[in-house]
Amino acid sequence: MPAGLYRALLTLAGAVVAIVLAIAISSVAILAAGANPAAAFAAFFDFGETPRAVVNGVTTMVNRAVPLFIAGLAVAVGFRMNLFNIGVEGQYRLAAVVAAFVGSTFVAPAWIQIPVIIIVAAAVGGLYALIPAVMKVSRGVNEVIATIMLNYIAINLAAFLVRGPFTGPKPEGQLTISTPPLPESAWFPNLNFIFEMFGLPAPRGGGLWGFLVVAILLGVGLWIVLERTRFGFDVKASGLNASAALASGVNPKKMVISAMVLSGAIAGLIGMPEILGSTHAYNSNFTPGLGFLGIAVALLGRNKPVGIAVAALLFGFLDRAQGPLQFANVPPSVIVIMQGVIVLLVVVFNEVTNRMALRSEERRAARQLGTDKPVEVAA
Repeated sequence: MPAGLYRALLTLAGAVVAIVLAIAISSVAILAAGANPAAAFAAFFDFGETPRAVVNGVTTMVNRAVPLFIAGLAVAVGFRMNLFNIGVEGQYRLAAVVAAFVGSTFVAPAWIQIPVIIIVAAAVGGLYALIPAVMKVSRGVNEVIATIMLNYIAINLAAFLVRGPFTGPKPEGQLTISTPPLPESAWFPNLNFIFEMFGLPAPRGGGLWGFLVVAILLGVGLWIVLERTRFGFDVKASGLNASAALASGVNPKKMVISAMVLSGAIAGLIGMPEILGSTHAYNSNFTPGLGFLGIAVALLGRNKPVGIAVAALLFGFLDRAQGPLQFANVPPSVIVIMQGVIVLLVVVFNEVTNRMALRSEERRAARQLGTDKPVEVAA
């Protein structure tokens, strides 16, 4: 069997075993909560009985997956450089509030206004990620510590801005505080026509976010940059061995800064699907935690855009089930337990399958050399 096919089958088998074990462990948690596991898992696939209910369920799942996919891409860029950008949470929150406010200060044609808002968000995220990058290359400060501390600053700074200088008019009876609303020229077109093409009703609310197209293009573009360009090779080489990269003419410090800024710029886009497609403002109830979930999505997707997309859809599928679970008298915390267990087990089984594939490659190399002694092969 070809080595590539063997490794792919091992990876697939490890993922399947991890998910099966996650279901078993989650069943124990459901029983401990006094609920029926069969009813709980049936609720996960309960999208409703009417076409509109099914459309709404699918839309909720995909809309949840879009920002998680972008968050996973942002984290994956750092991981490719062996950098742990834990600051994605703060970077996207700060970028979202600034971009929402800037977008509300002017009115222009949609083809100008929407790109300006997106560019502002990416610039703020990238500049904020530049801080820990400079601290690392100039003073050797660990990026994990720096980005965690910067998260607290960014989250609280965003809360201050939305309640202070960036506060918009508050309609009577509204409890949330938000930036001024974006003009309609800044509303990203939805993709509801996809459902209508098949004779299905349009989903409720903001519909299927059109930013899904941007996310797909972003994933394809990032794959090209990291897998098919010199920059991507330099990033990977610097992450694997900075000394060897330096000897071959690559500046590791420059690559640290480039990778962190790129990661932060992508992180800055995480809040754009919600702001441009639904809320049309940054408010005090803006969705939190997407940056931290992005770490789990990137790990589950093995830092590959396709894998990250599958992981984001899985998380979106689990999150969508919160409503049906409540109707089945199952605590929504079961979803968090399943997410954590799945990620943990997939990471463990990835390591196991990698070692199995490595040993298989060593045996194959030993057979080719005509000796019974295994030959060490680099992972």
